Amino acid sequence: MPGSTTLGGGHGVDSIEHTDAVRLASVLREMSGLLSVDGPNRLTDAQVSALCGGQVHHRQEFGEWVARVARDLTQRVSA
Repeated sequence: MPGSTTLGGGHGVDSIEHTDAVRLASVLREMSGLLSVDGPNRLTDAQVSALCGGQVHHRQEFGEWVARVARDLTQRVSA
């Protein structure tokens, strides 16, 4: 559908507006950096836990997932 991005089955959302997909991809790329960077801009463990619904997650695993989703979404909005 023109103007939207299809996410595929199993995500609970069939598509979102293209501009929203571009914005979401940008946010995920930034989050990926904040998960992996050292220094004052790094997301804290408490922030990572909050992003994961209060569940304890390994920063590396969560960071890799965020980066993978960001790459996938970026490819879809660029196609």
